[in-house]
Amino acid sequence: MSWLIALYETLTLHAMLLLLGGISLGWNAVALVLYPILPDAKARAIGRRGIARCYHMFWTVAQATGIIRLEASALEPLRDRQGLIIAANHPSLLDAALLTAHLPLGACIMKASLMRNVFLGAAARLAHYIRNDVAIGMVRNAVLDLQRGGQLIVFPEGTRTTRPPLNKLQPGITYIAKLAAAPIQTVLIETTSPYLGKGWPLWRKPPLPIVFTVRLGERFQPEADHRALLARLDRYFHDHLAPRAERRAA
Repeated sequence: MSWLIALYETLTLHAMLLLLGGISLGWNAVALVLYPILPDAKARAIGRRGIARCYHMFWTVAQATGIIRLEASALEPLRDRQGLIIAANHPSLLDAALLTAHLPLGACIMKASLMRNVFLGAAARLAHYIRNDVAIGMVRNAVLDLQRGGQLIVFPEGTRTTRPPLNKLQPGITYIAKLAAAPIQTVLIETTSPYLGKGWPLWRKPPLPIVFTVRLGERFQPEADHRALLARLDRYFHDHLAPRAERRAA
């Protein structure tokens, strides 16, 4: 029977990846039609709610199959909180889908190349996600979005974690917080699985189930000395992720 279980897990994992790709392509097609005809404010709201619902569907189906377990109820109090920066660690490629599924006001900062991606580009443009190709423009657009009542979802490591528990934080997040007078809510994402971490092939099956747990951390107020605040954020993430990482490795 073990081979039947292994076969079910492999087929289900691949089906979930195809579902995620299909959902993304489907919403992208809708976004491609809506983007030229909707005014900016309506496009922004519809685009973000659409992404949230699509990814929420993915997580619901994935949990029903049993291959993924997710505890993200900690994010519920943040759903309608305007003008907030969400700063999370980044262990997996699924982290953005996890956060945007639960935060329909959220805008991600994205690589400019992803704005042309067939799976993500049109939906990201409709939602008025923020390009990171020009630093000055990125900061300006992030501040404007926060001032208009949006949320900013940021992975301040800049890429998925390669040196657990956390890569060195990149500058920018605390400067944006200072200019927008926006608090930074830390979010701690923990997983038992290496799946879709940096260097993990998309189709390689990990030990199952894949478990994600999301915790809310401390909320930091913006400070005039944004570099000092960045150092405090870095210490906070290390202090609150490292002990758990060490216990899992033991």
